[in-house]
Amino acid sequence: MEASSAQGKGALVFYLGPGLKITMELTIHRGTHEIGGSCVELKTEKTRLLIDFGIPLVTPEREPFDSKTLVGRSIDELKETGDLPRIEGLYKNEAKSIDAVLISHSHLGPYGFLQYVNPEIPIYLSKGAELLIEISDIFLPAKVGKLNTGTIKDKRQFKVGDLMITPFLVDPSAFDAMAFLVEADGKRLFYSGDFRGHGRKAALFKRMVENPPKDIDCLLMEGSTLGREDTLYKTEEEVQHRIEDILKERKNITFLSASSQNIDRIVSAYKACRRTGSIFVMDIYTAFILDKLRKVSKNIPQFDWKDVRVKFWPAHAEALAKAGYRDLLYVYNKRKIDTFELARKRSKVLMVARNNHDFPRLLKEIGEVQGAKIVYSMWEGYLTDTFRQFCAERGLVIEQVRTSGHAGIEDLKAFANALNPKTLIPIHTFESSKYPGLFEKVRVLKDGEALDL
Repeated sequence: MEASSAQGKGALVFYLGPGLKITMELTIHRGTHEIGGSCVELKTEKTRLLIDFGIPLVTPEREPFDSKTLVGRSIDELKETGDLPRIEGLYKNEAKSIDAVLISHSHLGPYGFLQYVNPEIPIYLSKGAELLIEISDIFLPAKVGKLNTGTIKDKRQFKVGDLMITPFLVDPSAFDAMAFLVEADGKRLFYSGDFRGHGRKAALFKRMVENPPKDIDCLLMEGSTLGREDTLYKTEEEVQHRIEDILKERKNITFLSASSQNIDRIVSAYKACRRTGSIFVMDIYTAFILDKLRKVSKNIPQFDWKDVRVKFWPAHAEALAKAGYRDLLYVYNKRKIDTFELARKRSKVLMVARNNHDFPRLLKEIGEVQGAKIVYSMWEGYLTDTFRQFCAERGLVIEQVRTSGHAGIEDLKAFANALNPKTLIPIHTFESSKYPGLFEKVRVLKDGEALDL
Protein backbone atom coordinates (compact mmCIF):
# COMPACT_ATOMS: atom_id res chain seq x y z
CA MET A 1 0.00 0.00 0.00
CA GLU A 2 1.44 3.34 -1.05
CA ALA A 3 2.13 5.93 1.65
CA SER A 4 0.96 9.52 1.30
CA SER A 5 1.97 12.44 3.50
CA ALA A 6 0.15 15.30 5.17
CA GLN A 7 1.54 18.36 6.86
CA GLY A 8 1.19 18.95 10.56
CA LYS A 9 2.75 21.65 12.70
CA GLY A 10 5.97 20.32 14.22
CA ALA A 11 5.60 16.81 12.83
CA LEU A 12 5.97 14.56 9.84
CA VAL A 13 2.63 12.74 9.55
CA PHE A 14 2.25 9.72 7.29
CA TYR A 15 -0.98 7.94 6.38
CA LEU A 16 -0.46 4.27 5.57
CA GLY A 17 -4.05 3.41 4.76
CA PRO A 18 -7.39 3.55 6.61
CA GLY A 19 -6.96 3.69 10.38
CA LEU A 20 -3.13 3.69 10.27
CA LYS A 21 -1.41 6.98 11.12
CA ILE A 22 2.27 7.21 12.05
CA THR A 23 3.84 10.43 13.33
CA MET A 24 7.55 11.31 13.31
CA GLU A 25 8.78 14.55 14.84
CA LEU A 26 12.19 16.20 14.83
CA THR A 27 13.22 18.90 17.31
CA ILE A 28 16.67 20.42 17.63
CA HIS A 29 16.73 21.54 21.26
CA ARG A 30 20.17 23.14 20.83
CA GLY A 31 22.60 23.47 17.94
CA THR A 32 20.85 25.35 15.14
CA HIS A 33 23.03 28.44 15.60
CA GLU A 34 26.02 27.43 17.72
CA ILE A 35 28.93 24.99 17.96
CA GLY A 36 28.83 22.61 20.89
CA GLY A 37 25.95 21.48 23.06
CA SER A 38 24.00 19.90 20.21
CA CYS A 39 20.86 18.04 21.22
CA VAL A 40 18.39 16.50 18.75
CA GLU A 41 15.16 14.67 19.57
CA LEU A 42 13.37 12.22 17.29
CA LYS A 43 9.89 11.18 18.32
CA THR A 44 7.36 8.69 16.96
CA GLU A 45 4.11 7.45 18.50
CA LYS A 46 6.09 4.74 20.33
CA THR A 47 9.63 6.07 20.73
CA ARG A 48 11.61 9.11 21.87
CA LEU A 49 15.31 9.23 20.99
CA LEU A 50 17.99 11.86 21.67
CA ILE A 51 21.12 12.32 19.57
CA ASP A 52 23.92 13.98 21.57
CA PHE A 53 23.50 15.85 24.84
CA GLY A 54 26.50 18.03 25.54
CA ILE A 55 27.83 21.20 27.09
CA PRO A 56 27.63 24.37 24.94
CA LEU A 57 30.83 26.02 23.80
CA VAL A 58 29.55 29.56 24.30
CA THR A 59 26.82 31.48 26.10
CA PRO A 60 23.93 33.14 24.21
CA GLU A 61 26.13 36.28 24.21
CA ARG A 62 28.89 34.29 22.43
CA GLU A 63 31.13 34.40 25.48
CA PRO A 64 33.05 31.18 26.35
CA PHE A 65 30.82 28.89 28.41
CA ASP A 66 32.24 28.23 31.88
CA SER A 67 31.24 24.74 33.06
CA LYS A 68 32.10 25.78 36.62
CA THR A 69 28.82 27.72 36.65
CA LEU A 70 26.99 24.36 36.67
CA VAL A 71 28.50 23.25 39.97
CA GLY A 72 26.08 23.04 42.89
CA ARG A 73 22.98 23.89 40.87
CA SER A 74 19.96 21.61 40.59
CA ILE A 75 18.46 20.29 37.37
CA ASP A 76 15.44 22.57 37.83
CA GLU A 77 17.71 25.60 38.30
CA LEU A 78 19.69 24.73 35.17
CA LYS A 79 16.49 24.39 33.17
CA GLU A 80 15.35 27.79 34.42
CA THR A 81 18.58 29.42 33.26
CA GLY A 82 18.41 27.62 29.90
CA ASP A 83 21.63 25.70 30.46
CA LEU A 84 19.65 22.46 30.27
CA PRO A 85 16.94 22.14 27.61
CA ARG A 86 13.41 21.45 28.79
CA ILE A 87 13.02 17.82 27.69
CA GLU A 88 10.36 15.97 29.63
CA GLY A 89 11.26 12.48 30.80
CA LEU A 90 15.04 12.85 30.39
CA TYR A 91 16.36 13.84 33.78
CA LYS A 92 17.16 12.06 37.03
CA ASN A 93 14.43 13.86 38.97
CA GLU A 94 11.56 12.75 36.70
CA ALA A 95 9.94 9.63 35.31
CA LYS A 96 11.70 8.24 32.25
CA SER A 97 10.06 8.76 28.87
CA ILE A 98 13.17 9.04 26.66
CA ASP A 99 14.02 5.59 25.32
CA ALA A 100 17.72 6.11 24.52
CA VAL A 101 20.48 8.63 23.88
CA LEU A 102 22.95 8.29 21.00
CA ILE A 103 26.38 9.91 21.45
CA SER A 104 28.30 10.69 18.27
CA HIS A 105 31.76 11.18 19.83
CA SER A 106 33.70 11.80 23.01
CA HIS A 107 33.99 15.59 23.18
CA LEU A 108 32.14 17.45 25.94
CA GLY A 109 30.04 19.18 23.25
CA PRO A 110 28.12 15.96 22.47
CA TYR A 111 28.24 14.18 25.86
CA GLY A 112 28.99 16.65 28.68
CA PHE A 113 25.46 16.76 30.17
CA LEU A 114 25.03 12.99 30.55
CA GLN A 115 25.50 13.33 34.31
CA TYR A 116 21.94 14.71 34.51
CA VAL A 117 20.28 11.91 32.53
CA ASN A 118 18.01 9.37 34.21
CA PRO A 119 20.28 6.33 34.81
CA GLU A 120 17.59 3.99 33.46
CA ILE A 121 18.01 5.51 29.98
CA PRO A 122 20.53 3.57 27.85
CA ILE A 123 23.40 5.52 26.26
CA TYR A 124 24.60 4.15 22.91
CA LEU A 125 28.11 5.02 21.73
CA SER A 126 31.22 3.47 20.20
CA LYS A 127 33.73 1.57 22.33
CA GLY A 128 36.37 4.22 21.73
CA ALA A 129 34.04 7.01 22.84
CA GLU A 130 33.03 5.04 25.93
CA LEU A 131 36.67 4.48 26.92
CA LEU A 132 37.61 8.14 26.42
CA ILE A 133 34.67 9.32 28.52
CA GLU A 134 35.73 6.93 31.30
CA ILE A 135 39.31 8.24 31.09
CA SER A 136 38.14 11.86 31.18
CA ASP A 137 36.21 11.09 34.35
CA ILE A 138 39.49 9.98 35.97
CA PHE A 139 41.65 12.94 34.98
CA LEU A 140 39.44 15.93 34.15
CA PRO A 141 37.23 18.11 36.39
CA ALA A 142 34.03 17.65 34.34
CA LYS A 143 32.67 14.19 35.19
CA VAL A 144 29.57 12.33 34.04
CA GLY A 145 29.83 9.30 36.34
CA LYS A 146 28.67 5.75 35.70
CA LEU A 147 26.57 5.41 32.55
CA ASN A 148 24.12 2.77 31.34
CA THR A 149 25.97 2.17 28.08
CA GLY A 150 25.48 0.02 25.02
CA THR A 151 28.31 -0.35 22.50
CA ILE A 152 27.64 0.33 18.83
CA LYS A 153 29.75 -0.53 15.78
CA ASP A 154 30.16 0.72 12.23
CA LYS A 155 27.19 -0.31 10.05
CA ARG A 156 25.77 -2.65 12.74
CA GLN A 157 22.06 -1.85 12.79
CA PHE A 158 20.06 -1.85 16.02
CA LYS A 159 16.58 -0.79 17.07
CA VAL A 160 15.28 1.59 19.70
CA GLY A 161 11.53 1.12 19.83
CA ASP A 162 10.27 1.54 16.27
CA LEU A 163 13.41 3.39 15.12
CA MET A 164 16.09 1.54 13.15
CA ILE A 165 19.57 3.03 13.65
CA THR A 166 22.67 2.47 11.54
CA PRO A 167 25.95 3.96 12.86
CA PHE A 168 28.59 5.05 10.33
CA LEU A 169 32.22 5.47 11.41
CA VAL A 170 33.49 8.96 10.48
CA ASP A 171 36.80 10.77 10.83
CA PRO A 172 36.83 14.06 12.73
CA SER A 173 39.60 14.78 15.24
CA ALA A 174 37.56 12.79 17.79
CA PHE A 175 38.47 9.11 17.96
CA ASP A 176 35.95 6.41 16.95
CA ALA A 177 33.24 8.97 16.09
CA MET A 178 29.91 8.07 14.52
CA ALA A 179 27.27 9.51 12.22
CA PHE A 180 23.75 8.03 12.36
CA LEU A 181 21.09 6.98 9.90
CA VAL A 182 17.71 6.79 11.65
CA GLU A 183 14.77 5.17 9.88
CA ALA A 184 11.10 4.91 10.75
CA ASP A 185 8.05 4.17 8.65
CA GLY A 186 9.83 4.68 5.34
CA LYS A 187 11.47 7.96 6.35
CA ARG A 188 15.27 8.30 6.60
CA LEU A 189 17.13 10.96 8.60
CA PHE A 190 20.93 11.25 8.55
CA TYR A 191 22.82 12.97 11.38
CA SER A 192 26.33 13.83 10.22
CA GLY A 193 27.94 14.39 13.61
CA ASP A 194 31.45 15.82 13.17
CA PHE A 195 33.35 14.70 10.08
CA ARG A 196 36.13 15.63 7.68
CA GLY A 197 37.91 14.25 4.63
CA HIS A 198 41.55 15.05 5.41
CA GLY A 199 42.40 13.03 8.53
CA ARG A 200 44.27 9.75 8.81
CA LYS A 201 41.07 7.85 8.03
CA ALA A 202 40.14 9.94 5.01
CA ALA A 203 39.04 6.68 3.35
CA LEU A 204 35.91 6.83 5.51
CA PHE A 205 34.88 10.11 3.90
CA LYS A 206 35.65 8.73 0.45
CA ARG A 207 33.55 5.65 1.22
CA MET A 208 30.65 7.83 2.27
CA VAL A 209 30.60 10.10 -0.78
CA GLU A 210 31.18 7.23 -3.22
CA ASN A 211 28.59 4.94 -1.68
CA PRO A 212 26.22 7.10 0.40
CA PRO A 213 22.99 5.95 2.02
CA LYS A 214 20.16 6.48 -0.44
CA ASP A 215 16.81 8.26 -0.31
CA ILE A 216 17.64 10.59 2.57
CA ASP A 217 14.62 12.69 3.53
CA CYS A 218 16.45 14.90 6.01
CA LEU A 219 20.17 15.58 6.52
CA LEU A 220 21.34 17.33 9.69
CA MET A 221 24.83 18.50 8.70
CA GLU A 222 27.49 20.22 10.76
CA GLY A 223 29.25 23.39 9.58
CA SER A 224 31.82 24.11 12.27
CA THR A 225 34.38 25.61 9.90
CA LEU A 226 32.03 28.07 8.20
CA GLY A 227 33.09 31.58 9.12
CA ARG A 228 36.29 30.43 10.81
CA GLU A 229 38.58 28.82 8.27
CA ASP A 230 41.53 28.35 10.65
CA THR A 231 43.28 25.50 8.87
CA LEU A 232 47.01 26.13 8.53
CA TYR A 233 47.71 22.76 6.93
CA LYS A 234 45.32 20.98 4.61
CA THR A 235 45.83 17.42 5.84
CA GLU A 236 47.10 15.47 8.81
CA GLU A 237 49.95 14.23 6.63
CA GLU A 238 51.09 17.82 6.06
CA VAL A 239 51.05 18.35 9.82
CA GLN A 240 53.31 15.34 10.28
CA HIS A 241 55.76 16.58 7.64
CA ARG A 242 56.00 20.01 9.28
CA ILE A 243 56.70 18.42 12.68
CA GLU A 244 59.43 16.36 11.02
CA ASP A 245 61.02 19.53 9.58
CA ILE A 246 60.90 21.24 12.97
CA LEU A 247 62.61 18.28 14.60
CA LYS A 248 65.33 18.28 11.94
CA GLU A 249 66.01 22.00 12.55
CA ARG A 250 65.95 22.00 16.37
CA LYS A 251 68.82 22.70 18.69
CA ASN A 252 66.91 22.38 21.96
CA ILE A 253 63.96 20.44 23.34
CA THR A 254 60.71 20.62 21.34
CA PHE A 255 57.28 20.65 22.98
CA LEU A 256 54.02 19.44 21.49
CA SER A 257 50.94 21.28 22.75
CA ALA A 258 48.03 19.07 21.66
CA SER A 259 45.06 17.25 23.11
CA SER A 260 46.04 13.75 24.15
CA GLN A 261 42.63 12.61 22.91
CA ASN A 262 43.44 13.83 19.38
CA ILE A 263 44.81 10.45 18.34
CA ASP A 264 45.57 11.51 14.77
CA ARG A 265 47.87 14.24 16.11
CA ILE A 266 49.60 11.87 18.52
CA VAL A 267 50.17 9.43 15.65
CA SER A 268 51.58 12.25 13.51
CA ALA A 269 53.95 13.27 16.29
CA TYR A 270 55.15 9.70 16.87
CA LYS A 271 55.72 9.11 13.14
CA ALA A 272 57.69 12.36 12.95
CA CYS A 273 59.84 11.18 15.84
CA ARG A 274 60.53 7.82 14.22
CA ARG A 275 61.57 9.48 10.96
CA THR A 276 63.95 11.90 12.67
CA GLY A 277 65.45 9.61 15.31
CA SER A 278 63.74 11.51 18.11
CA ILE A 279 62.44 10.45 21.52
CA PHE A 280 58.69 10.92 21.99
CA VAL A 281 57.94 11.79 25.62
CA MET A 282 54.34 11.60 26.82
CA ASP A 283 52.77 12.09 30.24
CA ILE A 284 50.88 9.42 32.19
CA TYR A 285 47.54 10.79 30.99
CA THR A 286 48.54 10.33 27.35
CA ALA A 287 50.08 6.92 28.01
CA PHE A 288 46.91 5.73 29.74
CA ILE A 289 44.68 6.94 26.87
CA LEU A 290 46.74 5.10 24.27
CA ASP A 291 47.00 2.02 26.48
CA LYS A 292 43.20 1.79 26.89
CA LEU A 293 42.49 2.46 23.22
CA ARG A 294 44.58 -0.48 22.07
CA LYS A 295 41.35 -2.44 22.69
CA VAL A 296 39.95 -0.60 19.67
CA SER A 297 43.04 -0.25 17.46
CA LYS A 298 46.37 -2.06 17.48
CA ASN A 299 47.99 0.69 15.38
CA ILE A 300 47.99 3.42 18.02
CA PRO A 301 51.44 4.25 19.49
CA GLN A 302 52.03 2.82 22.96
CA PHE A 303 54.17 3.77 25.94
CA ASP A 304 56.33 0.66 25.43
CA TRP A 305 57.05 1.23 21.72
CA LYS A 306 60.53 2.08 20.47
CA ASP A 307 61.75 5.56 21.44
CA VAL A 308 58.71 6.35 23.61
CA ARG A 309 59.18 7.45 27.24
CA VAL A 310 56.79 8.53 30.00
CA LYS A 311 57.07 11.64 32.18
CA PHE A 312 55.45 11.26 35.59
CA TRP A 313 53.47 14.12 37.11
CA PRO A 314 52.14 13.71 40.68
CA ALA A 315 48.57 14.76 39.81
CA HIS A 316 48.32 12.14 37.05
CA ALA A 317 49.81 9.40 39.22
CA GLU A 318 47.46 10.25 42.08
CA ALA A 319 44.43 10.23 39.78
CA LEU A 320 45.31 6.78 38.40
CA ALA A 321 45.99 5.37 41.85
CA LYS A 322 42.69 6.74 43.18
CA ALA A 323 40.86 5.14 40.24
CA GLY A 324 42.29 1.71 41.09
CA TYR A 325 45.16 1.63 38.59
CA ARG A 326 48.08 1.79 41.03
CA ASP A 327 49.64 -1.38 39.58
CA LEU A 328 49.71 0.24 36.14
CA LEU A 329 51.98 2.97 37.47
CA TYR A 330 54.65 0.32 38.09
CA VAL A 331 54.28 -0.78 34.48
CA TYR A 332 54.64 2.77 33.14
CA ASN A 333 57.59 3.30 35.48
CA LYS A 334 59.66 0.95 33.29
CA ARG A 335 59.56 3.65 30.59
CA LYS A 336 59.89 6.62 32.93
CA ILE A 337 62.11 9.58 32.05
CA ASP A 338 63.15 12.11 34.69
CA THR A 339 64.06 15.76 34.18
CA PHE A 340 67.81 15.07 34.42
CA GLU A 341 67.61 12.72 31.44
CA LEU A 342 65.30 15.15 29.66
CA ALA A 343 67.83 17.93 30.08
CA ARG A 344 70.68 15.71 28.92
CA LYS A 345 68.86 14.49 25.79
CA ARG A 346 66.96 17.73 25.12
CA SER A 347 68.06 18.05 21.49
CA LYS A 348 66.50 14.66 20.67
CA VAL A 349 63.17 15.10 22.53
CA LEU A 350 59.63 15.91 21.39
CA MET A 351 57.57 16.15 24.57
CA VAL A 352 53.81 16.43 25.06
CA ALA A 353 53.35 19.51 27.26
CA ARG A 354 50.42 21.89 27.58
CA ASN A 355 49.78 25.30 29.10
CA ASN A 356 49.01 24.20 32.67
CA HIS A 357 50.47 24.52 36.16
CA ASP A 358 53.10 21.83 35.42
CA PHE A 359 54.65 23.64 32.47
CA PRO A 360 56.52 26.42 34.38
CA ARG A 361 57.84 23.77 36.76
CA LEU A 362 59.02 21.65 33.85
CA LEU A 363 60.90 24.55 32.28
CA LYS A 364 62.60 25.32 35.58
CA GLU A 365 63.70 21.70 36.03
CA ILE A 366 65.04 21.37 32.47
CA GLY A 367 67.01 24.60 32.72
CA GLU A 368 68.06 26.48 29.60
CA VAL A 369 65.18 26.54 27.09
CA GLN A 370 66.18 29.57 25.00
CA GLY A 371 65.21 28.88 21.39
CA ALA A 372 63.14 25.80 22.21
CA LYS A 373 60.05 25.49 20.03
CA ILE A 374 56.45 24.77 21.01
CA VAL A 375 54.55 22.98 18.25
CA TYR A 376 51.15 24.46 19.07
CA SER A 377 48.60 22.03 17.66
CA MET A 378 45.34 23.14 19.25
CA TRP A 379 42.62 25.64 18.39
CA GLU A 380 44.12 29.14 18.24
CA GLY A 381 41.45 30.39 20.66
CA TYR A 382 43.21 28.55 23.48
CA LEU A 383 46.46 30.42 22.77
CA THR A 384 46.14 33.32 25.20
CA ASP A 385 48.12 36.55 25.24
CA THR A 386 49.29 35.65 28.74
CA PHE A 387 50.82 32.40 27.53
CA ARG A 388 52.39 34.10 24.51
CA GLN A 389 54.06 36.63 26.81
CA PHE A 390 55.18 33.88 29.22
CA CYS A 391 56.90 32.06 26.35
CA ALA A 392 58.45 35.19 24.86
CA GLU A 393 60.03 36.11 28.20
CA ARG A 394 61.77 32.71 28.28
CA GLY A 395 62.84 32.63 24.68
CA LEU A 396 60.36 29.93 23.68
CA VAL A 397 59.18 30.02 20.07
CA ILE A 398 55.55 29.14 19.37
CA GLU A 399 54.68 27.76 15.95
CA GLN A 400 51.10 26.79 15.16
CA VAL A 401 50.95 23.45 13.36
CA ARG A 402 47.45 22.07 12.97
CA THR A 403 44.73 21.02 10.59
CA SER A 404 41.01 21.32 11.24
CA GLY A 405 39.09 18.58 13.00
CA HIS A 406 36.09 19.36 10.78
CA ALA A 407 35.20 19.38 7.10
CA GLY A 408 35.95 22.47 5.04
CA ILE A 409 33.49 23.98 2.57
CA GLU A 410 34.46 21.75 -0.37
CA ASP A 411 34.06 18.57 1.66
CA LEU A 412 30.77 19.83 3.10
CA LYS A 413 29.51 20.38 -0.43
CA ALA A 414 30.69 16.95 -1.55
CA PHE A 415 28.99 15.35 1.44
CA ALA A 416 25.69 17.16 0.87
CA ASN A 417 25.72 16.42 -2.86
CA ALA A 418 26.43 12.74 -2.27
CA LEU A 419 23.60 12.26 0.22
CA ASN A 420 21.30 14.50 -1.84
CA PRO A 421 18.65 14.93 0.88
CA LYS A 422 15.15 16.25 0.30
CA THR A 423 15.84 18.70 3.13
CA LEU A 424 19.19 19.83 4.56
CA ILE A 425 19.17 21.36 8.05
CA PRO A 426 22.16 23.22 9.56
CA ILE A 427 23.42 22.10 12.97
CA HIS A 428 26.58 22.57 15.02
CA THR A 429 27.44 25.87 13.34
CA PHE A 430 27.51 29.60 14.02
CA GLU A 431 26.75 30.26 10.36
CA SER A 432 23.40 28.62 9.60
CA SER A 433 22.43 31.69 7.55
CA LYS A 434 25.18 30.86 5.03
CA TYR A 435 23.80 27.40 4.23
CA PRO A 436 21.18 28.51 1.64
CA GLY A 437 23.92 30.16 -0.40
CA LEU A 438 26.14 27.08 -0.30
CA PHE A 439 23.79 24.09 -0.44
CA GLU A 440 20.47 23.11 -2.00
CA LYS A 441 17.11 22.46 -0.34
CA VAL A 442 18.11 24.06 2.96
CA ARG A 443 15.70 24.59 5.83
CA VAL A 444 17.07 26.72 8.68
CA LEU A 445 15.44 25.97 12.03
CA LYS A 446 15.56 27.65 15.41
CA ASP A 447 16.32 25.89 18.67
CA GLY A 448 13.13 24.24 19.94
CA GLU A 449 11.40 24.44 16.57
CA ALA A 450 10.11 21.13 15.26
CA LEU A 451 10.55 20.11 11.66
CA ASP A 452 7.59 21.02 9.47
CA LEU A 453 7.74 19.72 5.90
